[in-house]
Amino acid sequence: MKMRTAAMVAATTSLAFTLAACSGSSDNGDGSNTPAPESSSTTSDSAMAEVAGEITVLTNRTDLVDTVFADYKSAFEAKYPDVEVKFEAITDYEGEVATRMSTDDYGDVLLIPNSVNASDYPDFFEPLGSVDELSQTYRFIGSEANYDGQSYGIAITGNANGLVYNKKVWSDAGITEDPTTPEEFQKDLQMIADNTDATPLYTNYADGWPLTQWESDRGGVTANANAVNELADTDAPWSEGMDHYIIDSLIFDAAAAGNIEEDPTTTNWEQSKTDLGTGKIGAMALGSWAIVQMQAAADDAADIGYMPFPNQVDGTFHSVISGDYKNGINVHSENKAAARAWIDWFADESGYATDQGGISPRLDGPTPDTLKDFDAAGVEYIELTPPPAGKESLVSDIDNAAEIGLWSPDYRQRIVDAARGARDETKQDIFDDLNSKWAEARASVEG
Repeated sequence: MKMRTAAMVAATTSLAFTLAACSGSSDNGDGSNTPAPESSSTTSDSAMAEVAGEITVLTNRTDLVDTVFADYKSAFEAKYPDVEVKFEAITDYEGEVATRMSTDDYGDVLLIPNSVNASDYPDFFEPLGSVDELSQTYRFIGSEANYDGQSYGIAITGNANGLVYNKKVWSDAGITEDPTTPEEFQKDLQMIADNTDATPLYTNYADGWPLTQWESDRGGVTANANAVNELADTDAPWSEGMDHYIIDSLIFDAAAAGNIEEDPTTTNWEQSKTDLGTGKIGAMALGSWAIVQMQAAADDAADIGYMPFPNQVDGTFHSVISGDYKNGINVHSENKAAARAWIDWFADESGYATDQGGISPRLDGPTPDTLKDFDAAGVEYIELTPPPAGKESLVSDIDNAAEIGLWSPDYRQRIVDAARGARDETKQDIFDDLNSKWAEARASVEG
């Protein structure tokens, strides 16, 4: 794999991984420039002086909390014997934590929900240090979980973006190479449909959040590190040749050809992992975090592969890398020093990122073996350009005003429904409507 230099993409990084089963990120906050309250402009020396007390760590990893996380607790408490760590695993993480944040009771350390606007970070989270300072050590600091020059979260791991697939299914279908265009991809799906019993492309429509994984491909599709920022400069993101047109056309065309689930409304995320691993599913669009989970569910872990989005630019595949959920500190925590010690230890010493097949949040961290398929395909990684100062939430503001929900499953469920005949709309009808809504919202937000 190749990494673009900072001059080619950006000095800092970004990503989006949403989810109930692993994690996610989205565009930052509301873009206002209200300064952080003086009381939480930085974590004070006195607050950080004594690493002691009990801390509650919220996590979405219900599958790991009683095993892997128990080992983390033992290792951390051995280093910090005056701290007691308790975990609270939450299935509906985004929904429940967002509700709890209307109170002071949302743990001491938590994964920052995607729904929190950047301008609201100072109200809910303790700053961890300046962006300039922390970006010397960690990835994804400059464009994720920061506001007004302060960082409020450190990624638990990093993800590349693409499609996890069953190599045996694709081989049995007669496919020997990664598709390099959306058209080749559609032909490959049809070969799977014709030559195997597998569902070629599984959308996980019913669970919803997996459909948002496609949004993480923007920028990688067109090899444009500034793709997200440029959404604020166009009235028609769903125009031919643009990221959203390419991504959503691929989804529509696969569904229209009947190469997705027979009844998308009855999909099941947990079952889909087993089905892909055992050859009942050909491929799913997910961040690289999913590779380890699919391998664990497979008859043979070697059957699980990872391919880039099927669109090359100048003969090269590209994939956006970005941070998964960010560990942050509840601004109301009574044991902030212990909470900060946990965040630092988790990023620096736990090994979570590597164990989960992710990209280390540390700049000097290792590259995971799970991305060896990307190495072989010559995939070039892109880190998205951070938004300009004062415009951190401009794209999300336009999205909210348009009521599209780039990071919600609804509009892509609409695309799937139209493609399979459950809605009386063509692909172009949908794209025209989305462009109209975007243009009107952009005018209202930007004046």
